[in-house]
Amino acid sequence: MSTIEVIILALIQGLTEFLPVSSSAHLILPSAVLGWQDQGIAFDVAVHVGTLLAVMLYFRQDISNLTVGWIKSLGGQHSTDSKLAWWVILATIPAGLAGLVAAKMDLVETLLRSPWVIACTTIVFGLALWWADATAKQQQAMDKLSWKQALFIGAAQALSIIPGTSRSGITMTAAMLIGLDKVSAARFSFLLSIPIIVLSGGYQGSKLLAEPQQYDVSSILLGTVLAFFSALICIHFFLKIISRMGMLPFVIYRLLLGVGLIIFLSWSAV
Repeated sequence: MSTIEVIILALIQGLTEFLPVSSSAHLILPSAVLGWQDQGIAFDVAVHVGTLLAVMLYFRQDISNLTVGWIKSLGGQHSTDSKLAWWVILATIPAGLAGLVAAKMDLVETLLRSPWVIACTTIVFGLALWWADATAKQQQAMDKLSWKQALFIGAAQALSIIPGTSRSGITMTAAMLIGLDKVSAARFSFLLSIPIIVLSGGYQGSKLLAEPQQYDVSSILLGTVLAFFSALICIHFFLKIISRMGMLPFVIYRLLLGVGLIIFLSWSAV
C-alpha cells in the first residue's frame, strides 16, 4: 500500500471502530469504490491492535475494577463490578460462536463482503438505531444490567459479522431497546468490544502464523499508531456527542452513506 492508503485506512479504522457506522464496511468500501488493493490480514490485525489499546487505555479504570471484581467473585466475593465482568463474558459468547461458524463456512468472504450488502445493512440497521434512540425508555444505568439483558445485547452483537451492521451500532441499539440510557449503552458496548477484538485479532493472527510472509513493517507500525490515536479521540468525543445530541447524527450519516452507495453501484452497473 502507498503511504496515503495506509493513513486513510488507519484513520477509517480508528474513527469508525467505536462509532455506530460499521468500521468493516468503511474498510471494504475503498477497495470496492476506488479499486484499491485489499490491505491484507497483517494490516487488519495492526489497526485492530491500535483500537484495542485505545479502548483499554480510555477505560483502564473500568477494566481494572471489573478484573479485580471478577477475580474476587471466584472466591465468593460478589459485587457490581464482578457482575458486570461476568455479563461481558456472557455477552461475548454469541458473537464468538457466530464468528467461528462464519469463518468455518467462509460466509463473510464468499457471500456477505459485497457493496450491495453493505448498502442495505447500513440503511436497515441505521433505521433500527434511530428507532431505539427515538422510542425506547432510556432510564437504566449500566450497573443495573441483568444477565438476560446482557445476553440479549450479546445476541445482537452476533449480527455484526455482516459487514455494514456495525458492532457498536447493533449493541447500542439493543442496549437502548432494553432501557439503558445512551451513555451506559455506549460504555457497555465499548467494554464488550475488548474481548471480541481480542478474539478477532487472535484468529487473524493465527492465520498470519500459518502463512508466514514478508510484511511492510513501516506501514504496519504507522497504521497501528494512527488507529490508536484516532480511536482514542473518537471515544472521548463520541461520549460527549451522544449525551447532548443522541444518535441522530450517526443515523443521518448511515442513511446518506447507504443511499449514496446504492446510487453509485446502480450507476456503475449501467
